[in-house]
Amino acid sequence: MSKWDDEYKSRVRPIDEAIQCIESGFDVVVGQCASEPQGTMARLHTLAPRVRDVRVFSVLTLKPYDFYMKPEMRQHFELASWFHAPGSREALKEGTGTVTYVPNMLHRAATDRIHARPPEVFIGTCTPPDRNGFVSLSLGITYEKDILEHARIVILEVNPRLPRTFGDTHLHVSRVTYFVEHDQEVPSLPAPQPTPTDLLIGEHIASLVDDGSTLQLGIGGIPNAAALALRGKKDLGVHTEMFVDSMMELYEAGVITNARKALKKDKFICTFAMGSHALYDWLDDNVAVEFQRGRWVNDPAVVAQNSRMVSVNTCLMVDLTGQVASESIGTRQYSGTGGQSDTAQGAVAGFDGLGKSIIACYATAKGGSVSTIVPTLPEGSAVTLHRSFVDHVVTEHGVARLRGRTVRERVEELIGVAAPEFRQELKSQARAMGYI
Repeated sequence: MSKWDDEYKSRVRPIDEAIQCIESGFDVVVGQCASEPQGTMARLHTLAPRVRDVRVFSVLTLKPYDFYMKPEMRQHFELASWFHAPGSREALKEGTGTVTYVPNMLHRAATDRIHARPPEVFIGTCTPPDRNGFVSLSLGITYEKDILEHARIVILEVNPRLPRTFGDTHLHVSRVTYFVEHDQEVPSLPAPQPTPTDLLIGEHIASLVDDGSTLQLGIGGIPNAAALALRGKKDLGVHTEMFVDSMMELYEAGVITNARKALKKDKFICTFAMGSHALYDWLDDNVAVEFQRGRWVNDPAVVAQNSRMVSVNTCLMVDLTGQVASESIGTRQYSGTGGQSDTAQGAVAGFDGLGKSIIACYATAKGGSVSTIVPTLPEGSAVTLHRSFVDHVVTEHGVARLRGRTVRERVEELIGVAAPEFRQELKSQARAMGYI
């Protein structure tokens, strides 16, 4: 028996009792992705008869919870999303009036929110406490730890299936208002199988990665294909926002060693993880992986301290001058900025002058009927990455090198990686706009 057991037990509450602390007008921030407090979020709607104007801030909400999916929740709850997921996109499409978007760059998401208004409540997830009274916030501290330090009330769902991780993830039980015990399978996201197009793009990306590079990769068909194509490389390192299965696999294959990193040598650095249950088992008590706050990991000035930094991100479309749209199609918000701007800027500002930013996309969308290389972005589209920061753009047709190039050169490079059936029309439109 630990001397902290009694203190922990005195703070344990049933979910429905713990959330009674939420009052009208409160701002509530919840953990993201695999750290999402699903038991608690599934019960928030039960407060509707007595609360109004409660805002719940989240990232990539995994489930279509009643508190924002049901139209009758309007004026009771609003989901304020830093990055939309299928549920929030559907609610927006249905016009429930219960979802809004928070423009942000990942490394400033927490600090900007605190600047605007510190939240009343933080709800997250954690492991059971150890003998010294510390829980681990486990799979994510992107914004979670910064936010909970400024919240008046902290509620943590205790899940014994969560891995205990290292870095800045530990929190003493005395700093938590209520614990709710909720044993459930940890949300997982197995890596998708890359398509032949993904594999072509992956090969082009891998051609830009030198031995000894430090990587930032996301998840999805293209990043996963890039990881497969990197199996012939040596001594790669990782400094990334999101830790995914492919990083574990490349480490086990001897490709990633972290031995040549200039910053945090011999360590994986990440701010959250999501993937398979095999990944979570591998992360448990793994001292090779450090979870740090997003405001540090994704700070472009920190990213730039890595040697041969390579940032790989995906997008929806690119205009002929290099403006990148990754989060919205016209005025319709599809996802979010995430860490793309952070890591892309940090990579090209690398201290050794050897960093690279790669923006990857399919050359066409909607079954091949439209080009993703476009003359101009649709009206109202958010520019996720300003053209001044764009380095390489990769499609299945090759690599466009834009850094330092003139508009005329950029147009030629980008048309060269567009789908062949759209190139002539793109040239005609470029001439009409006076680009070439």
